[in-house]
Parts: sequence; structure tokens; C-alpha cells
Amino acid sequence: MTMSDHTPQDWNPRDPAVLADQLHAYDELRERCPVAYSDAMHWSLFCHADVVAVLDDPDTFINASLHRAIPNAMNGAEHTKYREILAPYFSASEMASIEPKCREIATNVMEAIKMPGTTDAVADIAEPIAFRTMCAFLGWPQTTWERVRNWSHGNQAATFHHDHEAARAIAVEYEAIVTEAIEDHRRQDIRDDVTGRLMMTEVNGHRWSNEDIIAVLRNWIAGHGTVAAAIGIVIAHLAENQNLQHRLREQPQLIPAAINEIPRMDGPLVANTRVTTREATINGRTIPAGERISLMWIAANRDPRAFNAPDEIHLDREQQANLLYGGGIHYCLGAPLAQLELRVTVETLLAHTAEISLASNETLERETFPGNGFVTLPVRIR
Repeated sequence: MTMSDHTPQDWNPRDPAVLADQLHAYDELRERCPVAYSDAMHWSLFCHADVVAVLDDPDTFINASLHRAIPNAMNGAEHTKYREILAPYFSASEMASIEPKCREIATNVMEAIKMPGTTDAVADIAEPIAFRTMCAFLGWPQTTWERVRNWSHGNQAATFHHDHEAARAIAVEYEAIVTEAIEDHRRQDIRDDVTGRLMMTEVNGHRWSNEDIIAVLRNWIAGHGTVAAAIGIVIAHLAENQNLQHRLREQPQLIPAAINEIPRMDGPLVANTRVTTREATINGRTIPAGERISLMWIAANRDPRAFNAPDEIHLDREQQANLLYGGGIHYCLGAPLAQLELRVTVETLLAHTAEISLASNETLERETFPGNGFVTLPVRIR
């Protein structure tokens, strides 16, 4: 029996009041109970310093995954080895190579929107750009993006509802999507794009199998749901804050700062998980070995002990403490691609419009755990 079998709950992550306003609910918990236990999430860390302490001790707090994932579910020397194999796919030269295609996709998406008019910035802008760019990056047909988007929605729903049957079906669909792409490359003998290069990769004298590539792409593809959510969040704040929008139109050189600062303050991903390998004490609470710990990114990134005026957007803020892409040895491998997509989307959006504003005064519906984006985002564009 572990401690979790009889630990009283400090909070309920599924409380409707929490789900209705995750940002401020987590802010309150960070001050009231910074290391909190719940049956649904086990141990959750809300303070920036505590999250960083876990990130800085990968021997005590190891990464964990329900599915095989390379390198995300690996630890130690094995993780380092595979990360070094995959890091070149996100190099500066690779990003420079994919940027024209990303810009073409963003331009096509914006030109398809009727202006002046009202559009859903999530379904009509954020998701098409994120998932179509992902397909282009991997060398997949552009027609695949909607299938991947539907998979992403299903994956998030299954995670929230703890629906094991749906999760199994989602896992089968994911494997089918990747396997079809691999087999299509094999039939056409395509070797010069990302998927083709992964197919040619050899480790320890063995060429990667379909299953290996499925494990590699798992987090790359799932992460694009987070990228789409981040794009939606940035657009929402630009639509709501006309002064900020005007400033970026007048000073586009500030866009790189904006795409880091806005999702710091209003993050797209709630948490990631670690597991303790031995007993650990965090902020005065002792956690046994074998316990699951959730690193609450969106609470840590709003911690006033790490950020002055954390719930405000400051484009001149130093970003070293920003945990938008995690930290430590498991820092997000795909961060350069995510930043590219965010930057190009905002640049293209502002270049193709004169004004963006919220289309409704009603409270916008937010996603809930594991995400924090918008379900829909009606905006007026002219």
C-alpha cells in the first residue's frame, strides 16, 4: 500500500469551480497548498521553485508515460542517447528550411477567411496552421491534417474523462495514422523528408521499425494540439487587448517576445508527470517512492516569487524562468518548431488584417485539463 492509498484530498481537480477557471484556481492553490494531493492527479506542485527543483533532479523524479515514447518516456543515459539522435531535426537550419512552407500555409489559411467578418480563430486559424505545418514538417500529405486534429481532440477527451476504452481506440487510431504514412513513404521510396530520414535511422546496428517511429512521433504529434492551443491563446489576448495588438503591428520585432510572454501568463498545457524513485521532501511534504507528481506549468509560470506582476503581459520581461517548454533534461525537443509556428502565425495574421477583436462579450469557453486553450474563439476580422 502506498501513501496515496490513504492520503486525504487537499483539492479536487474535477471540481466544476476549478475547471471553470483553471488559472485562478491554481493561483489560489499555489498560495494555500503548494504541494497538494488529490485522488485524480496524486501530488501536484504549484510553485515555480518546487517545479524547478524536480526538473533539476531527474534521478529522483523520472519521466513516465502510459505508452512507449522516444525519448520522452526514457531516463538517464538512454534518454540522452536518443535525444542526441533526434535533436538535429529541430536545428536552426531545419527550422529555416520549413519556415517558407509554414508561411505559405499560414497565408493560405488567412486568405481563405472572408473579411470583414467573424471567424472561429481556433477551428479556422490555429488548428489548420498547426496541424498542416506538422504534416509538412513530417512530409505527410496536407489532407492528413484533419484526421490528426480529430485524433488530438479525442486524445484530450479520453485523458480528461479517464475513459480507458476511448484511450485504447485513440491509441489504435494514432498508430494507424503513423503506420499509413510510413508505408506510403516506403511504397514511394521517399527518404529525404523527416519521416523518410527516421525510417533510415539505425541504432545499435538495427534500423528503426514502424513501432520505433510510432514511439518517436507520439509526443511530436500530441504536442501540436498544445501548439494550436497556444496560437488560440495568443490570438485571444491580441483580440482582447487592442493596445497590445497595435503595438505588435507597429513593432513586429516584438512578436518573438509576445509568443513567449503571452503563453507564460496564460499557458496552453496544464501539467506533465514525473514519478519518484525514492522518498523526497518537497516544500515540507514527504512523498514516498513510486508516487506520481504533476508539475503544474500554468501555476508555476504565474508564481509571483518568480515573476513580477505575473498576471500581466510585459514584452520586456526576461524569459529565463519561463517554463512554457518545460526545463531540465526533458526540455521540449520541439520547442523551436512550436516557436516558429507561433511567430509565423502572428506575423501573417497581423499582415493580413487591419483589426482583430472579440466577436462576443460573453465569457469564452475554455478547454479543461489536460489543456487550457479555447474550445472556440469567435473573433471579428477586418
